Amino acid sequence: MFTRPLTILTLMIAFSSGAAHAGDGHGSELVLNQHYLEALAEGPSLDLQNETEVFAFVFENLPFEVQVYPTENYYYFSFMQDGLEIDGNIRLDALDRDQGIVHFAYYSGYTEWNEDLVSAYQQLTTADGVAVTKIDRFVYDVSYGGQSVRFRLNNLTHVQPEADILAEGEEYIGPVYDESGLSFYLVYNRPQRLFHYVLNDEISAPEIYAPSRISQNIEIGQRTGFAMISDPHLNRRILVGVYTGSSILNNYFDGPFDQLPDNFIEGDTFKEILEHAYPVIAGQIDRFGNTDNGASRLLITPYIYYASQQDLLPVVDCVAENSDNADSYYRCLSYGQPDYNQLATED
Repeated sequence: MFTRPLTILTLMIAFSSGAAHAGDGHGSELVLNQHYLEALAEGPSLDLQNETEVFAFVFENLPFEVQVYPTENYYYFSFMQDGLEIDGNIRLDALDRDQGIVHFAYYSGYTEWNEDLVSAYQQLTTADGVAVTKIDRFVYDVSYGGQSVRFRLNNLTHVQPEADILAEGEEYIGPVYDESGLSFYLVYNRPQRLFHYVLNDEISAPEIYAPSRISQNIEIGQRTGFAMISDPHLNRRILVGVYTGSSILNNYFDGPFDQLPDNFIEGDTFKEILEHAYPVIAGQIDRFGNTDNGASRLLITPYIYYASQQDLLPVVDCVAENSDNADSYYRCLSYGQPDYNQLATED
């Protein structure tokens, strides 16, 4: 019941070959169909069943220094081969990167009309010719085949919510930087045993929000599809909805559940919070909430996956009835959070 397959964690970041810089000094890019069509003809010819060959191709095409923004430390890539889009990631997991392990995964892009044609995952170590050298807490050098790439992890140690952002009884777990570019404060409401992703407007990427058709209190991002509700008790917005289609496509906008603040978790503090929220899991998880030595992880998804805005009505109706009572109000915002205690009872 705690399984989160590693392939579900893989998302896409495009190589720059598909974009032409506009040169206006503002970092904008012009994406041309011409480049897409030319890339189809110029793609590599790899044995996609050979993880070593694919890793060598990806690694050789990386810059000498890369910035890893997502807080679960995934560096995403994609490429085209024979008309097939391959998406994947290189990950320096907080669980084992200091033991010299690099996680490498790739798969064919999801379509409704075909099964996955390619799906691969491999842990790479010195036995595979891959060496990891820790430079400091947020800088690692990875070497392979005579080449070294410096991975700079996202140093968000300075990110702290203002005191008036947290409700009474809430604890700040850490910063979440999602691959969508939006940033959140992950908080735990101890009295209510609830989690929330509170939007961090200070460092989030640009997004245009429009009022939803079902409530003026809920705004939906035009780019991300993330549905935010304005908290009437505090000056903040909380994530309450993620578009189902993005979850199915496993794209940038499938929600922040897979970008927890691993680099900022001290000792067993997060483990204690999880076991407080779900007493049934006590003794079954590590300090990151992993089971099976990282093969699966507890999900923190207090938001709803919605196919249409009507799917958000349970939140809308609930908050309309409980807006004056803070405790009841915050319970309304966690419809999507799995109740592992209840699942264990049902099992």
